[in-house]
Amino acid sequence: MNKYVLKIKCSDEKGLIYKISNVLYKNSLNIEKNSEFVDNENKKFFFRARLDGAIKRDEIKRELEELLPDDAEVTLNKKVKKKIVILATKESHCLGEILLKHNSGELNAQILCVVSNYDKLEKLCERFDIKYYHISSENLEREEHEQKILDVLSEYELDYIVLAKYMRILSENFVRKYEKKIINIHHSFLPAFIGANPYKQAYKRGVKIIGATAHFVNNNLDEGPIIAQNIIRVNHELGWKDMQKAGRNVEKTVLSNALDLVLDDKIFVYNNKTIVF
Repeated sequence: MNKYVLKIKCSDEKGLIYKISNVLYKNSLNIEKNSEFVDNENKKFFFRARLDGAIKRDEIKRELEELLPDDAEVTLNKKVKKKIVILATKESHCLGEILLKHNSGELNAQILCVVSNYDKLEKLCERFDIKYYHISSENLEREEHEQKILDVLSEYELDYIVLAKYMRILSENFVRKYEKKIINIHHSFLPAFIGANPYKQAYKRGVKIIGATAHFVNNNLDEGPIIAQNIIRVNHELGWKDMQKAGRNVEKTVLSNALDLVLDDKIFVYNNKTIVF
């Protein structure tokens, strides 16, 4: 049997679960698992179900849209591995974690290629037989450099772009082209320390927790919809390099967890927030 994920977002009203279940039952579909959430403040309904059966995708989608409120957004996708491109710079911890999961079959994705503005990570990618593009940013304006990246990306039919510690700010045009498709990892529980060497800044401030935030990218720096977060406690015994090491462990874990959620279609983006099932 084929496996599918049904996702619905619409205005809330009585009888929605009944209507959805009835359509699925009439089409002989089995619901393996379903989740729902109502945002009472905004009167919005969110529904996700994992289905199996012989699905007539367009017909079921049309039936649901006819029964549900006019603003309903219905997606019905076959469970297949998503196609991703990874952007990186010099740091290897996040990229390495993703490559290991991909190599072991634990990542629900096909890595199409890695693109970096340095050649430092090329040998790492070669070990996993992943195509690597080195596009230097030296002596190039941001727009020129981004266009070279876009030229590479245009060769692929991708679902998501993963910024595995890609240390360059993307332009509005780039973000708009891949809206809700770019996933970033930020080195803080909240974007408190920006610029060069954030862990050194955190050390000088005497922070007691450090963490990481994975989020979708929008045009407000590190303020896109949050997918996953985690923290660890630190104290005065740790130097800034110790904090950096601990922080990198959190970063790679949070990004990995966020990718699992996105690749399994467990995320709704709504009002610069996420609903996570």
